[in-house]
Amino acid sequence: MLPQTQLIPRREFEGRQPTAASRAAKGCRRKFLRFFPGAFRDETYLDWERNYKWNAHVRWEAELNEAAFRSLLKARRYQEIGQHAARVESRTNLLFSFEKMAFRDAVKSEAGAAAFAAGLYEFLYGTGAHDRRFEAFCETIAGLPRKQTRVLTWPLVTVFGFIAQPQRHIFLKPKVTRIAAQEYGFEFPYQSRPNWDTYASYLEFAATVRRDLNDLRPRDMIDIQSFLWVQGSDEYEE
Repeated sequence: MLPQTQLIPRREFEGRQPTAASRAAKGCRRKFLRFFPGAFRDETYLDWERNYKWNAHVRWEAELNEAAFRSLLKARRYQEIGQHAARVESRTNLLFSFEKMAFRDAVKSEAGAAAFAAGLYEFLYGTGAHDRRFEAFCETIAGLPRKQTRVLTWPLVTVFGFIAQPQRHIFLKPKVTRIAAQEYGFEFPYQSRPNWDTYASYLEFAATVRRDLNDLRPRDMIDIQSFLWVQGSDEYEE
């Protein structure tokens, strides 16, 4: 993986086109390059989209890598795991404030923290099939204590996998992702309740985008999620 500060000339990608992609996909590519002519190594792109997400991953690796997580779990330091997770996520703008609050409330109790810690460890580092681990984690989140706001949302279900394992997992913001899929011409069978079929389709969408953008050298799901954010967010309206 290239260092985060390694840049390429801003104009290098402007004249290129993907070798095989739909007209809609090519339009999304052009939009991304209008904002970030240097693509995924563009200085503005790193500043606006990538660096804070990557920095969250680095902090996660320092505090909740597999060995550290397992050690805390064996010591039954469940609330410490929840606090680490909340602290790392809090330095991003991935979740809405009400989702951040709902998560903190859910892991305040020993029971809530224990359920979350065990469920997240199995999701990230378990050995079962991916679909079963994802569905089990959805059920874990659904069963967490709730004060006011519901905890079972797509952002809350996907944010920790995205931060911990950006090579494998991607963050799902429902409205933005659905708009991005429409703009890209990808059929995305969205369901509001988190489930494996929807997430698997999203992973397929991400893989399609990654293949189409191969010459722009996306590093991981952070780059793919950021590309899709540009397509679907009103922050990047033209």
